Amino acid sequence: MNLVPAERDILFEDFARALFKRDMDALYRVVCPDFVWRYHDGVSPELVLIGRDAILKHLDENKARYATSRFRDVVYHHLPDVSFMTFRISETVRSTGEHRELRAWGGAFFEVTVDRVATPPSLPFSSSRLSFPRARP
Repeated sequence: MNLVPAERDILFEDFARALFKRDMDALYRVVCPDFVWRYHDGVSPELVLIGRDAILKHLDENKARYATSRFRDVVYHHLPDVSFMTFRISETVRSTGEHRELRAWGGAFFEVTVDRVATPPSLPFSSSRLSFPRARP
């Protein structure tokens, strides 16, 4: 049984909230223990982040690098076997004051099952899985 779009939206909102708050406990309530995050900002080389420490280190580095970073126009798109999101990111580089506007489409692809979301193995990036929370706190 697949999650309906509204359930998938909640899952992704909880995932995003955990990343925004840099809350690894909250993040690992919605991701599988073997979660792998492939991060690419279109400027620097792709990063493969495995485990809490690597993810938190990356989030801390970005917080130090950018004075501001805001996701805008986030839209979740759901197909029967995959979900993805499109978005814009507005950010200001702390060291230079440079303001950047990045647009991402297909920024994150996830295969959806009853209580897990995983990047499909046929896609050229990581096998990332999220779990659907039974109840939101």
